[in-house]
Amino acid sequence: MVAVEQIGVPFDGYGRRGHQAAAADALHETGLKAALSAFQVVEQDAMVLPTGSPERGPQTSLLNETALLAMTDELGRRVTAAVTAGRFPLVYGADCTTLLGTIPALRDVEPVGVLFVDGHEDAMPLDVSEDGEAANTEIGLLLGLTGHLMRGSLSERLPALDPEELAMLGQRDVEWRRRFNVGSLRDNGVWMRDWKEVAVAPEDSARSAVKHLKQRSRRWWLHVDLDVLDPEEFASQGLPDAADEPKGLAWDQLTRTLTAAVACGGCIGWSLAIYDPDQDPARSDGHRILRLITDVMTALPHHSV
Repeated sequence: MVAVEQIGVPFDGYGRRGHQAAAADALHETGLKAALSAFQVVEQDAMVLPTGSPERGPQTSLLNETALLAMTDELGRRVTAAVTAGRFPLVYGADCTTLLGTIPALRDVEPVGVLFVDGHEDAMPLDVSEDGEAANTEIGLLLGLTGHLMRGSLSERLPALDPEELAMLGQRDVEWRRRFNVGSLRDNGVWMRDWKEVAVAPEDSARSAVKHLKQRSRRWWLHVDLDVLDPEEFASQGLPDAADEPKGLAWDQLTRTLTAAVACGGCIGWSLAIYDPDQDPARSDGHRILRLITDVMTALPHHSV
């Protein structure tokens, strides 16, 4: 039986109370334990972070810097401890900045690839970012494409990912990037299938992505930003200007993609981000997320971890 370590992350990239910072607790209350009933589950003490701030910080120029740095430090410790103990970390809540905690920390344990399933490429240069939201920049930071003027503990752990160790699925942000004159990572050699390509062939796209990752790394990390979904399918993603972007994936397409990917073996852990329970008072989206978690986790082969 796969041993799963639950790691809830109470962080909101804008420094707001609630919103993504409340996602982990909301999923607990909605029935996360039942969704994982087929597994041996390890729960740690709740993560406690500094009070959020909507201001940019002096070390990174990113919003909510103090909580961001505390979160990445603590999450990195928890994930590496779980992996070293042979458990499968399930990181849930918060936003894509969780990767700034997991990937640099895992790199100190073993080289891992990253399967990045997201509606955006998240490689916005810091000097182009309008608001300093870290969740628009984390892939660029991990690759070392931006953040050269950052200082402090986070900058010392970056870059932490080679382009060949990354596979991207589901991106739909062409028009948004064009507004800022930011090119695509695909043009720079990063393996990618956009949302239209994934929608046509979910399983084939997933298997091809994992095959690419395994050329460099035996094991890999799965990261899913739920804004890869069509906002009409998943309204509580809190995606700015979602109406101005192409539609994105349906739940069935996302489920087929992720289950095919993890069935290939080698998945070392999973982070699931961008759920805003403040936009989901009836918790209908929360229940749908739990169905996704059950479907994906049960597709894990026992030898994955």
